[in-house]
Amino acid sequence: MKLHNTIQSITIGSFDGLHLAHQQLISQAEMIVAIERNSGYLTAGYKRSLYTDKPITFYHFEKIRALTPTAFVAKLKEDFPHLSKIIIGYDFHFGKDKSGDATHLKALFDGEVVIMNEITIEGTPIHSKTIKALLREGDIASANTLLGRRYRIDGTIIPGQGLGAKTLVPTLNLHIEQYQLPLEGVYATRTQIAGTWLPSVSFIGHRVSTDGAFSIETHILGHDIGIVTGALWIEFVAFLRQNRKFDGLPALKTQIEQDIQNTQKTLR
Repeated sequence: MKLHNTIQSITIGSFDGLHLAHQQLISQAEMIVAIERNSGYLTAGYKRSLYTDKPITFYHFEKIRALTPTAFVAKLKEDFPHLSKIIIGYDFHFGKDKSGDATHLKALFDGEVVIMNEITIEGTPIHSKTIKALLREGDIASANTLLGRRYRIDGTIIPGQGLGAKTLVPTLNLHIEQYQLPLEGVYATRTQIAGTWLPSVSFIGHRVSTDGAFSIETHILGHDIGIVTGALWIEFVAFLRQNRKFDGLPALKTQIEQDIQNTQKTLR
């Protein structure tokens, strides 16, 4: 690849989330080498490129997992013939069965190896697994702090239950794959439609008050959006409440109206 012939410095890792610690690594390199695993992501595949201006080369994990540490370094030198600097995190492992670490890389690579120490915010280490755990707990505020941005997911609009527009409030229903989803509940969000971010309140979870099916739904506040198709993004601003069952649709609608008011206050 012609671009690789000009690259002298790279940083290697999964870079799931492109969080604040990742940004420290990336800031020192010309190119990102991302290990792609196809599972449980904060930012899957090419979507990592949305959060950096550096070019990204992807190594699919299944294609490199059998390489010894020596073979892996040989691949790097073949793919980047002018490589002279590699930036990695303190916990970086590579090669078959994760048998290589920072010390091995320094011994095998004839250029400079920069090892970044663990980065924390108010005593909390910044790791993708930590951010995922916070999302599963509904702690959007802390997850967003470690990310250095608001957590986003994207998906495709699908037909919904049909109750929203008729009885409750109209919602856009989404089919979403690959992402780590936050705790079941209601969130103050922003939803991007046709390139514009609009205030919204979103629900993730099983519709325990109606049909029991799992759904991801977003209601746009204060805008007549008409018929929307295709894909859209949801950005999580704040957690409002956990999912729970209501005694009938009137009670559910009353709570939704309260959720909307709380969202308006939060986004304001």
